[in-house]
Parts: sequence; C-alpha cells; structure tokens
Amino acid sequence: MMQNFKMSSLFLLLFGLFSFSLMAQNGGIRGTLLDDETGMPIPFTPVYLNNGEYNALSGDDGFYTIANVPPGNYQLKCRSLGYDSLVVDVEVVAGKFMTVNLNMVPSAEQVGTVTVDADKEKAQNTVRVSVVQVTPKDIKRLPSTGGEADIAQYLQVIPGIVFTGDQGGQFYIRGGAPVQNKILLDGMTISNAFHSIGFFSVFETELIRSADVYTGGFSAKYGGRSSAIVDIRTRDGNKKRTAGMVSINPFVAKALIEGPIIPLGDDGGSSLSYFVTAKHSYLNESSKLLYKPILSREGTAVSDSTLPYSFTDFHAKLSFNAANGSRLNAYGFSHNDVANFGDVAKYSWNSAGGGINFRIVPGAAKIIMDGTLAYSLYGSNFEEGDGSRERRSDISNFNANFNFTYYMGLSRELNYGLEFNSVGTDFAFVNNNGIPIGQTQSNTEVAGYLRYQGRFGNLVIEPSLRAQYYASLGEFRAEPRLGLKYNITENIRLKMAGGMYSQNLISSVDERDVVNLFVGFLGGPDQQVFRITGYDEESQSPVYEATNSKLQTSIHAIGGLEFDAGKHLVFNVEPYIKWFPQIIGLNRNRTADTDQLQPTYIAEEGKAYGLDLSGTYEKDQLYLYLAYSLGHVRRDDGLQEFPAHFDRRHNLNFVGAYKLKFKSLPEDLSAEERRRRTEYPLELSLRWNLGSGFPFTQTQGFFTNYSFQDGINSDYITANNNPDTELGVLYSDELNGGRLPYYHRLDFSATYTFDLGRYSKLLLNASVTNMYDRANIFYFDRVRYQRVNQLPILPALGAVLKF
Repeated sequence: MMQNFKMSSLFLLLFGLFSFSLMAQNGGIRGTLLDDETGMPIPFTPVYLNNGEYNALSGDDGFYTIANVPPGNYQLKCRSLGYDSLVVDVEVVAGKFMTVNLNMVPSAEQVGTVTVDADKEKAQNTVRVSVVQVTPKDIKRLPSTGGEADIAQYLQVIPGIVFTGDQGGQFYIRGGAPVQNKILLDGMTISNAFHSIGFFSVFETELIRSADVYTGGFSAKYGGRSSAIVDIRTRDGNKKRTAGMVSINPFVAKALIEGPIIPLGDDGGSSLSYFVTAKHSYLNESSKLLYKPILSREGTAVSDSTLPYSFTDFHAKLSFNAANGSRLNAYGFSHNDVANFGDVAKYSWNSAGGGINFRIVPGAAKIIMDGTLAYSLYGSNFEEGDGSRERRSDISNFNANFNFTYYMGLSRELNYGLEFNSVGTDFAFVNNNGIPIGQTQSNTEVAGYLRYQGRFGNLVIEPSLRAQYYASLGEFRAEPRLGLKYNITENIRLKMAGGMYSQNLISSVDERDVVNLFVGFLGGPDQQVFRITGYDEESQSPVYEATNSKLQTSIHAIGGLEFDAGKHLVFNVEPYIKWFPQIIGLNRNRTADTDQLQPTYIAEEGKAYGLDLSGTYEKDQLYLYLAYSLGHVRRDDGLQEFPAHFDRRHNLNFVGAYKLKFKSLPEDLSAEERRRRTEYPLELSLRWNLGSGFPFTQTQGFFTNYSFQDGINSDYITANNNPDTELGVLYSDELNGGRLPYYHRLDFSATYTFDLGRYSKLLLNASVTNMYDRANIFYFDRVRYQRVNQLPILPALGAVLKF
C-alpha cells in the first residue's frame, strides 16, 4: 500500500516537471488586473480577446490566463464595475506567453451605470457546487455588531451553517462538527478561528481578499477533513501609498497601517508592500457600564463583568509581487482569548503562527506553480472554580503544499499537487467520574491529488482524486470525487457533486453537550477504537466490538439548480446528504482508568441530509438576500439513534441593505474628485434570523449528589457525583428527545460616511443587536430551575477613520 502511494506521488512530481517543458503551436496571454490608484488586484473580472472567442476570468488575486490562442493581432478588452473600460492591442506569438498587466482607472460614473456579468460567466464555466464566495463587501452589508463587521457574522447567514449561540457558539456545517471543518488562512491551518463571544472571528475584515466556504462536495485539492472547508485569503498592502485605519466602539478597538516599501510604478513593475493590524476587545470592562447582567445564578452575578469576554488579535504580512505575476508573501499572527466566569470557571486560549506562500510564473510555459509552508501553535486551558478537574489541550501544525496548474485553454485546466502535514497534540482531561484521559502524539499525513476541470459544450466536468496516507496510523485512503454542471439554458444550470473524505483529528467535545467552550484536540487514536453493538442485561453494560479503522470518514452526495431570473435576481437550490460511517470520540463516561470493558475511544455512525435554498437580488443601491435551510442531523451510538444537539430543523435568514443618496454631486467636479466623493453616504442594513429549537435530553426526576459546578460547560448527561449538591437529575432514556424554544433575533445598523480629504473618510456607525430584546435561551440549570439567556439588546455607537 505504501509502495503504491510512493509511486503515485512520483508520477505526480514527474508529470509536474515534464509539464514545464510543454509548448504548443499556439500562444497565450496572462497578467494581473490592478487598481491604478492603489495597486490592489481586481478580482473576478472578465478579460477577453476581440469579441470574446478567447476569454478568462481573473482570480481573487487579479491574475488571469488566456491559453491556446492562435498567433495573430488581437484587442485585449476588460470591463469591471467601478472602473473605466480598457482596450489594449496585443500580438500573440506561437509557443509563447506574454505578460500584459492591466491598470484599471476607477470610473467617474456612479453606482449602477456599469454592469458586468462576471458572476454569470463564472457560474456557466465552473462547477462550484456547495461553495459560497465571500468578499469584504459582502461582510460589510450585514448589520455590524457594535459597529464591527466580521466574517463570523456572515457565516451565520450561509445556508447549511448552524450557529449554536451568541456566547461560546460553534459553527456546524451540514451536519459536521467543528473538528470536521478545516479553516485555512493563506494556506495555513487555523485550529480555532472564533472567539468565545460568538460575534467575532480572529480574522480582520479589512484584510480579507476573499473566502471560499465549501459546505460539502469539495474537490480533491482539499483533504484532511470530512465535512467542510473555509479557505480565507488575505490581500496585500497598498502598493502606491501609506494608508491606514483606526476604529473604536464599545466592543473592540483596532488599528491598521499599510504601504509600499518598494512602490509599484505607474508603468507597472515589481513591488514590495506590507500591512500590520491589531485588534483588542475590552467588552469585559465596557459591558459593566452599558449592559445589565445576564449571567446570574440565584440573583448573584457570576463574575465582575456582565459580558466576561476579552481577546486580542495581531496580523502582519509582507508581499513581494513581480511584474510577470510571480509573488512571495511572508505573514504571521497572534491570537488570544479569555472568558472569565469568576468563581465558576475561566477559559482561555492562545495561538500564534507564521508562514510563506508563493507563486512562480515561468516565462513561456503553460504551467504555474504555487505553494505554502506554514507552522502554527494553539493551546487552550479550562480552569474550574474549585480546581477539581484538569482540561488542557495543545496542538502544533506544520503544513506544506505544492500545487501546479496547467492551462489548456477553452475553460479547461489541470491541477495537481502534493501536501504534507505534521500535527502534534498534547491533551489532558479529567472526566466527571475523576478518571484522567490523556494523549501526547505526533501525526504525519502525506497526500497527492489530481483535478481536472473543463467545459464541453453545455457540460462542465470536474473529476478529481486524492491519495491520502496517514503515516502514524498506517492507513491509506484513495478518495475519488466528482463535480458536474449542465447549462440547460443561459440562465438555468443543473449541478451535482460527491466524493469520499477522511480525517484522523478528533475532538474532546461530546456531540451531546449543549454548551462547551473548551475544545480539545487529539491526534489519531493511540488505542483500539470500539463500536457499541448491543447491551448486556446481565452485566448492565454495553457490548463493544473493535473497528477495522481509526479514521473518521464520510461520503457526500449533493445536487443543485441555479436559476437567474433576469440580471439582478439569482436563486440556488441544493439538496444534500452526508453519511458518516465512523465518527470517533472519547468515552467520557468511563468509571475506571484501566477497565478494558470501558474503552477510551468509541465510534458512532451519523448522517445529515436536507435542503438549502437561497435567493439574491442586487440592483443599484439595493441588496436583498433570503436563505432557508431544512436539515436533519442524526447520530447512532449502537444503542439508539438520536438527533445531534445542533440538529436545527429550520433556519431562515433575511438580509437587506440600502444606500441612500441625499444630494447629487456638483456637475463641475473633475473626474478625479468625483471618484473620491461618496454620493451615497448613508447605508442601512438589516438582518433577521429565525431558527427552530435545538434538541435536549428531557428530565425524568431528581436524586442526590448532583454537580453543576461547570456552569455553562456542565455535562448535562454525566455530571452527577458531587456530594456537596443536594439534587441530581435523572435523564430520560431517549437522548435529545425534547426541543428548546425557537430562536429569533433582529439586528440593525446605519453607517454614514463623511469625506474628509483626498484619501480620508470618517464612518460613523449606530447599531442595535437583538433589536426587540428577544429572550433566547442559552442553557437551563435544571437543579436550580433557572434559565440563562443569550445576549440581550445591545445598542452601540462606533467610529472608523480611514486615511
């Protein structure tokens, strides 16, 4: 098996080296679309020759390639929303690629006068099933909590994504637990992307270039996770001038500075730029003055703060860009988070990392190479008020990948590459029965992949294959995947995707926990994994059977329909199903440390299926978005089948944004001044979310010696042996047989922009989160018969200065 993997890896490498020498009788053109004022790339923009017989779409970094063009003289054309149209005369030479960078001048025309259907072209020529592409513009359309727009808030409105709460919430994507979702930042794996207060991620919105959210059915380029991928890429610093931003509101303060070290010339060339940003939350202090206590027990505040959350994020990046499209980026980050619940518990985590990514564009070859080398550390710690139980988790990630793209022309390309991951874990946990569970382990994964995408008439195909070897476990997986799209008409498209997926990383979180801030990571199981096959009435204990694999696995099958109802209204429908043949977790109910009848690792089966619907309307200053998800998430532990605690049957999101124009700009303004003035200074945003209640296990009765000392991290099913508590809970034999009340929340914000100078703007923001003060349940203390709710109404004012 290992020999087969080595052979396949060698084949991929030789194929990549061989491809560098391939030359055709035809030629090609490639380059980068850049904003003439800032040097920033212009993404997702059509570039075409003559009347469009040869064309391409620029990537999120502005880079485009038009391959297999017959020799001759052409006009290279480009039109992009917000920029003047551009036409350049070019000559294509046989067997050569020429670099043509396009500097686009911002248009003096106002919003809505230029319409470019780049989204439709991308939809017709790529499969892209179950993927949502997110830009900073999308994020900023949402009502900003405390005046702070964040991708964590945008993820909540994507169909198929369930968010479990405003405080300590986790993201579950089409039935997958958080550990089954891989989050990438410029190719680096991020172990924890969300702060304890659920409104904020570790990512700075102003730095995001784009983000692809794959809710399922992703191609063989991605691996090591069995449910979903969130691939976030950051932009470069300003290549023309020093710029920056400072922001303050009751939640967060932040600052950003960026600029050129080697400026980009007016005629192009190479450049070297940077950015540095820092963000700090002082909500634990400001909430004392602004908000009433919400975490209380028997009328007493749990901690000195009403919202006991604080965090600090730091990012830096250095970017070198060559004139031919080659590039080299070096970046680093530091994140930390604290949730201090006073005498009840204190949870904290911190992470740091850095890396480089690069792209090499050979002078004449049809192939481009890119890759990433990155290393990161993450550590978390949970301290209970009485210090009775240890919970600690540390994880290190080193990842390297090398990718090749071979352009065949006519919307066809071949991608292949190699990936290497080394993961170290150090985990310590004491369960409610006082039994320690620990693991210190190093895991190595090696993978190769091959992916082809091409359009043949109305059919777009994307077959791919990933060969994944888990060296520490000695297991090899061949994972075929397939994506298809058929253009029925110009406006109606059918699509489907599916494949096999696997991972060896597991989490300490039991999927039956209602709320749990602490998330520990373990590498592949260092002991045998068992599955429950029945129950022995005589011994009053489960019957276990050893499994053949130590991997978590899944199979995805997704369909879909895209429908363009005119130029401004787009609908998307996607039914899906995910099978999870093996989900591995800790047996946290163990009552003995060495009892072989109580294994450390147990496996369950699962499935998730449902239907995701979305509709988007965008014209001029109006943006409307509606998304609905119908979902079922089931788990089978060998004794019974039950809904997962994040099984939200119905989830509805509505988003609306509108820009208001108070007066027209003076007609005598120069074109340059007109570009810099804000004609639509006031933007209103609204979001309403409605979600059905999560499942919970119902109460049958009470008994003595119950412990609820973990507060919001209490295990509702197993924590029942504290002699200092008078009452314990008898739970129903039916797991998660009840349902909590519906969740709904309305958020609103208004932002007004003042023009202060040539480059300076002041943005004032007023926002209200949970506008009608809905009392959404957070958790319920059954012994004290107390309900603790999510966040109340949160009004806020904020200011942002850009220069």
